[in-house]
Amino acid sequence: MTLLITAIPELVTNDPEAPDLLGVIEDAALLVEDGTVAWVGPESELPAEVRARAQETVEARGAVIPGFVDSHNHLVFAGDRSAEFAARMAGESYSAGGIRTTVAATRAASEAELEANLVHLVEQAERSGTTTFEIKTGYGLTTADEIRGLEIIRRHTDEATLLAAHVVPPEFADDPDGYVDLVIEEIIPAAAGLAKWIDVFCEEGAFTEEQTARILDAGVAHGMHPRLHANQLTAGGALQLAAAHRCASADHATFASDEDLAALAAAGTVVTLLPGVEFSTRQPYPDARRYLAAGVTLAIASDCNPGSCFTSSIPFCIALAVRDMHFTVEQAVWAATAGGAAALERTDVGRLTPGSRADLSILDAPSYRHLAYRPGVQLIAEVHRAGERIAGSPVKNSVERATR
Repeated sequence: MTLLITAIPELVTNDPEAPDLLGVIEDAALLVEDGTVAWVGPESELPAEVRARAQETVEARGAVIPGFVDSHNHLVFAGDRSAEFAARMAGESYSAGGIRTTVAATRAASEAELEANLVHLVEQAERSGTTTFEIKTGYGLTTADEIRGLEIIRRHTDEATLLAAHVVPPEFADDPDGYVDLVIEEIIPAAAGLAKWIDVFCEEGAFTEEQTARILDAGVAHGMHPRLHANQLTAGGALQLAAAHRCASADHATFASDEDLAALAAAGTVVTLLPGVEFSTRQPYPDARRYLAAGVTLAIASDCNPGSCFTSSIPFCIALAVRDMHFTVEQAVWAATAGGAAALERTDVGRLTPGSRADLSILDAPSYRHLAYRPGVQLIAEVHRAGERIAGSPVKNSVERATR
């Protein structure tokens, strides 16, 4: 199918060659051919031969943006932790220990139940404009359960992350190093070929820096790329560890020193900020201006999980990032699209330039700025992955509303 989208008041391309951050084209058109972007530009410059190739033409009448690239998700789980959230909002502090509640429920669930929940959450996220997902294991914590999780994930995305080192499971409470040995000697080899990424929760109550380094090294030796949960709850050495291992991304990074940021920038490690976590745990919001001033590339992701942040809405995270992390709107939109792609070492998504995959959202709004300007409002009218509509009503309904 060759699809031509016209009447785009603002097209966000994220073209790295553009003079502005988002590569915005006003009064634009975009041609999708064989699942990729074939032409973009001002509609007034649309060649007749390009228009003639279109098998279907859609008038957007709203801004068009790249699909969101959500580079941090925990969607393989069972159970409910809403009571924990309510207690936290009533004044109890957040700790990593609540993860074990989900571990017990996940182990008890069937594969069909886990996959049905994942599909439900993915579909919710797609309706909010997300087209690329990274998904982690980490709620099984046995070889069989972690591999089961990876097999479920791989049926829905290639961006599968082994997070067997999420917390130490209860059966190893008195022997955490024994569990690290199990991860290195049994789980990681079994996951080779299934997991693209290796991740560790390096934090008090989870894994030490020494344990983390051993696990990352083992994952890399089995062909996995490293990423890291780092400095979410404390100002430890995890960010320096992420830089030393040249991790693709260091996620959370709530507590970061100037030395940490300099090391991450030098290593080319993307920092993935997770505004929904700070919202849901009442942790302090990091100031994005410090990170950007240090030359760090930033991504924004949802961290959708049942404990510390049960949202899959990237538009909500963008609004939080602008208000409470001091991103500009442009920086936040870039971080949720091109930044997420960078955190996954991808150049085919997170942008709308010739040759990129045609992952896009048509907004029920004239400008991308409305994503932060109108928080909590469903502005995603239609979502396409590789040129195929995967969510939302046909945009002609929005056109009819606009012309009544």
